[in-house]
Amino acid sequence: MRFGVLSLLALCMVVPAASGPARAADTAVDLELVLAVDVSGSIDPEEALLQRQGYLAALTSPEVIAAITGGPHGRVALTYVEWAGITWLGVDQNRVVAGWHLVDGEESARVFAQKIAAADFIGGRRTSISGVIQYVMPMFEDNAFIGTRQVIDISGDGPNNNGAPVLRAREEALMAGIGINGLAILNDGPGPLGYPVLEDLDIYYEECVIAGPGAFVLVAEGLVDFARAIRRKLVLEIARRVPPEAAPSVRRVSGYDCMIGERQLQDWLRNNPFDH
Repeated sequence: MRFGVLSLLALCMVVPAASGPARAADTAVDLELVLAVDVSGSIDPEEALLQRQGYLAALTSPEVIAAITGGPHGRVALTYVEWAGITWLGVDQNRVVAGWHLVDGEESARVFAQKIAAADFIGGRRTSISGVIQYVMPMFEDNAFIGTRQVIDISGDGPNNNGAPVLRAREEALMAGIGINGLAILNDGPGPLGYPVLEDLDIYYEECVIAGPGAFVLVAEGLVDFARAIRRKLVLEIARRVPPEAAPSVRRVSGYDCMIGERQLQDWLRNNPFDH
């Protein structure tokens, strides 16, 4: 049984965002990176904990620290966001767990990781990839950093099924010069709420989510493999490299249905009319 495969979304080489002239007080960094982590209804608390532990281990690993300090500026700006579609009370679920933080070595990376570890877990339901893209985009403005690249790194285990169509949000990010990388968790189990599973989620991320020159998706085999996978993804992303398996060669599909998540949810709701 194939469980939670993580598509590591490594580096997105993207043109610099048109966010206006840098201010004298802005700190130059090699990358402004938002880590956007899925906490929708298909992710139970134990799986959410595995995700956080994976990020904590990766962010403080020697490989990631070496990638950060090896860039032209030797530093990056990071923020960590957890997202779903809506909360159990029906309001939008996007939450900054750890705000913008300058990471320029092991000590600053540990401080950032500790902020993530100390935050309470608040899950949601539905999956709004478009919602988190639109939520995150303004965070790059006036954040006191000026990066060579601006990237949203989205991890998730399902397609968009809430909020605006994902292609609309992706286009908005592209127009702003913001790249999107994907970390797709391929899961053959229905999760705690029994939502339908999209078996080719990695292809969905390739066709409908990632954006910008050099953007790609990587896959990890299960959440227990998440730490290794996210570590590799962060190294590639920060170092601005594309893994061989994600090279932009021949497209795997043609005419992919980027509204598949919305259609799946509507089919499911017809059989579960009380879950709205």
